[in-house]
Amino acid sequence: MIAHGKDIKIFCGNSNRPLAEAICKEIGAGLELGNAEVGAFSDGENFVSIYETVRGSDVFVVQSTCSPVNDNLMEMLIMIDALKRASAGRITAVVPYFGYARQDRKTKPRDPISAKLVANLITRAGADRVLTMDLHANQIQGFFDIPVDNLLGSAIFVEYFNKEYGGCDDVTVVSPDVGSVARARAFAQKLGMPLAIVDKRRQKANSSEVMNIIGDVKDKRVILLDDMVDTGGSLCGAAKALVEIGGARSVTACASHGVLSGPAVGRIQESALDEMIFLDTIPPTEAVLKCSKIKYLPVAHLFAEAIERIYEEISVSKLFG
Repeated sequence: MIAHGKDIKIFCGNSNRPLAEAICKEIGAGLELGNAEVGAFSDGENFVSIYETVRGSDVFVVQSTCSPVNDNLMEMLIMIDALKRASAGRITAVVPYFGYARQDRKTKPRDPISAKLVANLITRAGADRVLTMDLHANQIQGFFDIPVDNLLGSAIFVEYFNKEYGGCDDVTVVSPDVGSVARARAFAQKLGMPLAIVDKRRQKANSSEVMNIIGDVKDKRVILLDDMVDTGGSLCGAAKALVEIGGARSVTACASHGVLSGPAVGRIQESALDEMIFLDTIPPTEAVLKCSKIKYLPVAHLFAEAIERIYEEISVSKLFG
């Protein structure tokens, strides 16, 4: 690894090409996506071909490990390996959504810690550093033996809600569960709003039972904050409880990553939510785009600034504020 490449080159796999293109546009200076082909052979094996020189360059590989998770992960690993063998000066894995992040500890005997395994794979493939956003658990940064910059999507939501509710005294931030309290508290402090908590008991994976509302949400406009939405059961259940038990006037939810698997889109459409806001770390499907309650905010400008700061060897910590 070198401390500073001779120029910036950005490549991407097939997981979120629109985001990679938007990052290039934000950086400007005529920067375009690197010339590469990423596909699969007839038997399903992934392949990568790089069609331009990367020798001595500061290379950034943009790839969310969203569905199909394993294909996207393998594309990233193979591309990193190809760039390493092509003598790239420094390789940064830009992973807007880090899959397997929920498997960060053993919850019962003989469980794997898959997040650690994926961290090892990215490192051994040849990445010199990782740039990601809103890891499900902050300690995952410690799974890597290379530098990790974990950007905060809440900065974008703070800007959005300051425009929507700035100066209002009838808005409350709500954590959808006890595990998200720290994230929601920091978000509420930045907005200057009070905090409430939905206390729930999880019976099994992807299912939860709402038990109680801690805090005052009666006749309030509520902002539910989470890091990701998968099947949507927990979030929609929390929204229902806030309206029916807590007496909230309206509920808007926001989350960095819209995984939206299984019945998630239908649940959101039929839920008590007035609006569901995601960042575009994961590209929306056609079904998602048809849902009138779901809205996306762009993150390309945040990643573009982080990439420029990494290339110029200046502090990235400003972006964590």
